[in-house]
Amino acid sequence: MQILPIASGKGGVGKSLLSANLAIALAQAGNKVVITDLDLGASNIHIMLGLSGVQQGIGVFLSRSDLKFDDIVLNTGFENLRFIPGDGEIPGMANLKSWQKKKLIKCLLSLDADYIIADCGAGTNFNALDFFLISGTGIIVTAPPPTAGLNAYLFLKNCVFRLMSASFKRGTSARLYFQEMMEKGSDLQRVYLPALFQVIADIDPESYSIFQEKLKAFQPSLVLNLLEDPKEAEKADRLRQSCRKYLNVDMTHLGIIYRDDLQDVALNSRLPIIAYKPGSILSQSIYRIADKIMHQDSETAPPLDIDSLNDSYETAKIEAEVDFEIKIRYLEELMNSDELIPGNLAEAVKKQQYEIARLRRENNLLKTRLVKAGAAVFKKKPVSGGNT
Repeated sequence: MQILPIASGKGGVGKSLLSANLAIALAQAGNKVVITDLDLGASNIHIMLGLSGVQQGIGVFLSRSDLKFDDIVLNTGFENLRFIPGDGEIPGMANLKSWQKKKLIKCLLSLDADYIIADCGAGTNFNALDFFLISGTGIIVTAPPPTAGLNAYLFLKNCVFRLMSASFKRGTSARLYFQEMMEKGSDLQRVYLPALFQVIADIDPESYSIFQEKLKAFQPSLVLNLLEDPKEAEKADRLRQSCRKYLNVDMTHLGIIYRDDLQDVALNSRLPIIAYKPGSILSQSIYRIADKIMHQDSETAPPLDIDSLNDSYETAKIEAEVDFEIKIRYLEELMNSDELIPGNLAEAVKKQQYEIARLRRENNLLKTRLVKAGAAVFKKKPVSGGNT
């Protein structure tokens, strides 16, 4: 069984969209899949799956001793896919007690499934961090805007702090030093983690060794959602570089997903996009991510070598280019038909603007090269006539 917690540093980047549709894609491939809504303060996976009338979920299970865990594992109507609801309407569910969290994780680990998709809450609360750290191969979802990338980085930074807290036993030098740091609070955001790691290694080698084992097993994957043009795919490189430099964490790139207005149409129809229009670019992106997950599961295991990690980022950039070309062709076909709607027209104009900007950049580059070439020729040309 492989557990895939899916989280994001902030809301609105498509975390639940990916969770629901990825679960369906894996189930369609013949895997036994369970998706669980662990965003207990704002549960919405049932809406993504098109389910209504869900009466009881994790909140009810944790508040009633007579209820068995199997009683809240529901059929979805999609073959091979079962669902565990959250319960956003029960007060206090967003702040689980430690024993409740341990009980829930134990129940999840006992499920009969090939994959468990765990839709974690957005942000850096302890629930989201602890559920994400159930597995070392969780998926962080982000988007091109700088705020989304920053929040994804901060989420992963908090994961590293959480791993440190779990590694340092009470009474150890590392624990005492770490507690002192935590009490200062305001200084934590300015901490340069590689330097902190070195301090821990010097004062408590045994605790440091335990932490390093946990950190080595922590190799999350990245999905970059809501792209508008291929150039935005480069944002993944920046996030990866920051994580490698400041957190000693590297990530596999699972792929990119373009923004698609069809998702809103599908949601209003109470259908996952992968069921509403499986041939859409958005759906095909999710199928591609599912294929990568299944391939990684069968062929490789973390920690991946650096070449494999680098390849995943180069592949994502190629996918961004290919998907963009497909989008342009699709819009051109719509423009030549009677099916063009205002949303698609705006999209077409946006793509044309991108193409114009790209051509302008190329034109400026050629001008620069011509000027440099002309200057070089002028320098080499001998001066004729006159005195030197």
